[in-house]
Amino acid sequence: MLKTILVALDDSELADRVIQTLQELVLPKDSKVILCHVFPTSESEMELPADRPQPESPAISYFHIEKQLQSYQTILPVESDIEIVTGDPAEEIIRLANIYKANLIMIGSRGLTGMKRIVQGSVSSQVVEEANCSVLVVKPG
Repeated sequence: MLKTILVALDDSELADRVIQTLQELVLPKDSKVILCHVFPTSESEMELPADRPQPESPAISYFHIEKQLQSYQTILPVESDIEIVTGDPAEEIIRLANIYKANLIMIGSRGLTGMKRIVQGSVSSQVVEEANCSVLVVKPG
């Protein structure tokens, strides 16, 4: 039974497709959906001087993501929460799924292949491999 579903969303067109797929599922009325977004922490971000202005304000990005997730919340037929965290995307998605005892993780896949997949890595592949619950990977198109 799908009691708790963690939906991992990024800031791309694929997020809309993940939400559409979620809406197609028949969910029990007592289900709960956790909409999450992970801001990746990179080595270069860690080295930026804190006393100098940054190219893009993290507060603006956070506000944009929060508004996007809130708009998705309004169209869901079940109770939902929002989690916005910073860290390694795959690790944070798995951590949140464990905290909420999710029965299912929904995540998009950009469909990277070959060298791009090797260099950039695949968050969805890592989540599929390491998650303690089922994972539904939504592909573009």
